[in-house]
Amino acid sequence: MPNRLSIIIPCLNEAKEIGSLLESLQPLRQAGHEVILVDGGSHDATTKIAKPFVDQLLSSLPGRAGQLNTGAAAANGTILWFLHADTELPIGASDKVIAGVNSGAIWGRFDVRLSGQQALLRVVAFMMNLRSRLTGIATGDQAIFVKRDVFDHVGGFPDMSLMEDIALSKQLKKLAQPLCVRLKLVTSSRRWEKQGILRTIVLMWCLRLGFALGINPKQLARWYS
Repeated sequence: MPNRLSIIIPCLNEAKEIGSLLESLQPLRQAGHEVILVDGGSHDATTKIAKPFVDQLLSSLPGRAGQLNTGAAAANGTILWFLHADTELPIGASDKVIAGVNSGAIWGRFDVRLSGQQALLRVVAFMMNLRSRLTGIATGDQAIFVKRDVFDHVGGFPDMSLMEDIALSKQLKKLAQPLCVRLKLVTSSRRWEKQGILRTIVLMWCLRLGFALGINPKQLARWYS
């Protein structure tokens, strides 16, 4: 039986971004894959925009880990592919996922490019990709994909307020190194531009250090927000 993708997108007030991603995923739906959007209580038009473009429109309490696990529990595919609402997929991305799994990969992630034009953002993206390649740790904006049975085996995303992607990567890495797809997807640089690039770099490294030192993810989430 050929592998089938379940594309799971957590959302909260993403009306400005979600339409573009969902429209790009329609050929995959036509090919037999499924798109699942899990809304965390949006107050804008996110769900209204999404409804015609998804196979399942689910609701859950806000919180990315819970939303992702809700989508995974309802998924029917053999490969779970987790995307952020502000992701722009390159041509052939789904083919890379399926071919990678068919070749023996049990999980993986993509290289990224940040959407902004500032030169420093190119450096940030390069370092993100390099760090991930060296450590075998993936973040949510790198479009993590994983075989369904493997995801279930490790217990899904840990129920935590932040760093759920890092925690999942560590569990998956115990089983196998990730497939690092060099094809670059585009992820929004809106947070970097709004908060300041250098300030955001420092914040991200402080959050990672705090997580490594065992600081409660709820506290880290307050710093992040």
